[in-house]
Amino acid sequence: MDFRYIAIEGPPGVGKSLLAERLGSRLDATLVLEDTENPFLGDLHAGRTGAAFQTQLFYLLARHRQQVALRQADLFNQTTICDYLFDKDKIYAYLNLDDNELFIYQRLYEMLTPDVSSPDLVVYLQTPTNLLQRRGRELAQRNSEHQHLDDKVLEELNEAYNHYFFHYTATPLLVVETSHVDLDWGDEVLEDLNRRIHAMGRGTQYYVPRTS
Repeated sequence: MDFRYIAIEGPPGVGKSLLAERLGSRLDATLVLEDTENPFLGDLHAGRTGAAFQTQLFYLLARHRQQVALRQADLFNQTTICDYLFDKDKIYAYLNLDDNELFIYQRLYEMLTPDVSSPDLVVYLQTPTNLLQRRGRELAQRNSEHQHLDDKVLEELNEAYNHYFFHYTATPLLVVETSHVDLDWGDEVLEDLNRRIHAMGRGTQYYVPRTS
């Protein structure tokens, strides 16, 4: 199948953005990276009442604005790689919002979704929770600016991602098991992954990259 628009997804710390950059370079694709700046994140991490709702709505509207701009620019007529799936916003909403907030969020989400183009292929980077937690701690030690999520929060988030993509049927889905992959995405792993993408058909396929 001809995949013009590829979205790469997975919980924090699985190397989505770097893979998007490296794969985009290999495929001579337009690269779309999510803007992670959010003025409400500080309040969220401080536990301020209402901050989760404000943070969620800001992300939803920012992602919608970016996706609409891409659609209007007709970028999807050429190969485009994005380091997020618009639908993933719901994963965080269901984890972070209370019932009343979720009711409002869901109505807004349903209004915005028709404006967004679905990808031709989603690549989901799957990682066991204990490894995801360890990688997060190691990254926080190397980079003091990295916001490391609490192990319990990361566990819940990873479970939510796995549940969501276990039931995902909207587009072809390639699930990549990353336990034994160097997240620098070296040339050998990248070439193997590229071949697997080109061999994809419809439905869901599971893949463990070859390593040296």
